[in-house]
Amino acid sequence: MRWFYRCPGCGAEYDIEPGRYLCDACAARQEPDRPLEGVLECAWEGDYSGSPDDIPLPVAKEHLPPLPVGGTPLWEPHRLRAETGYPRLFLKDDTCEPTGSFKDRASYLVAGFAKERGISEIALASTGNAASSMSGIGAAAGLKITVFLPKKAPVAKRVQVLQYGAELREVDGTYDVAFDQSLAYSRETGVLSRNTAYNPLTIEGKKTVSFEIVRDLARAREHEAKRAGHLAELARKDFVAPDHVFVPVGDGVIIAGVYKGFEDLVRLGRIQKVPTIWACQAEGSSAIARALAAGVFGEPVPSDTVADSISVDVPRNGAHALGKLKAHGGKAVVVTDAEILAAQKELACKAGLFAEPSSSAAWAGFVKAKGAIRADETVVVMLTGSGLKDVAGAMKGLGL
Repeated sequence: MRWFYRCPGCGAEYDIEPGRYLCDACAARQEPDRPLEGVLECAWEGDYSGSPDDIPLPVAKEHLPPLPVGGTPLWEPHRLRAETGYPRLFLKDDTCEPTGSFKDRASYLVAGFAKERGISEIALASTGNAASSMSGIGAAAGLKITVFLPKKAPVAKRVQVLQYGAELREVDGTYDVAFDQSLAYSRETGVLSRNTAYNPLTIEGKKTVSFEIVRDLARAREHEAKRAGHLAELARKDFVAPDHVFVPVGDGVIIAGVYKGFEDLVRLGRIQKVPTIWACQAEGSSAIARALAAGVFGEPVPSDTVADSISVDVPRNGAHALGKLKAHGGKAVVVTDAEILAAQKELACKAGLFAEPSSSAAWAGFVKAKGAIRADETVVVMLTGSGLKDVAGAMKGLGL
């Protein structure tokens, strides 16, 4: 099995090696204030010989950090099922990752790559979660981590970065400014960049959630068959794809990773088709939803939302994510800050799950769009960050 990078735009192929981030030809078309051009994907050729439960990845397992990343719960929220009328509703809970966010999936693979290639430092920009994630995963792997973080990032995320021993460089400006500063630093020093979308491994790491979803849905079907005594159903060993997946979206990397996972599952023959994936965006940061409606990205609009983790002016992976949404018939739903905070409260009160505002945008998206979904369909709502990372956002919802 040979791994390499492939450009979805022009089909060019590159070796997976330090310093290779974008497609040369497509990146040359980059325009100011537009999503990245030339974003690469990990690809393989040859036969995959792993077990049906394994996830094919381009980094050898022995180089991955000694942390329990992934394998997060797929909840069956009984109260929410009863009140919404969707008995096949599930919550994929990545709030319980080692650093409290979904970003650990990407950091885990990037750290493994660094260890495999003898790299000692990783740099990145972040609105908070990627910074705290890479800092924690890097600490376990023995790597130096340098993060560029806007000063307005939630205090809890800054504290995490410092507790993990990373070097924190606070930025006067937005995430987009931090992104540019981190790229300049990695170019000057030659350290590995973990910048989201820019480094293809960030997308590849996030695909792991799709593999877990289909595996755990199959297990849920088995448990249900045991309870009901359905022997024929119990004998089935195939995987189960959801009908709909709701994903909180900012820069577009998580949703691209989710798509990549389901595409790989189809290629491996474990599922028959990619599910309908919903891009859930805050009204104050909805560039990808606007582009899906218009067909192209327009001029950037300054972001303004309580959901800081999905607050970006220019979604760096926007063009790549938009291509996935178009190719697979994906949908977008835009929610207000008031709807996000109401969703956060509902998840906590009725499922006992305290998610940060960006995660709650996915639940708000489901609540807003559920009229377009049949009650007998299987729905997965992805919750990607702990509410403890942004207590100030929750306090707004509580009127405190």
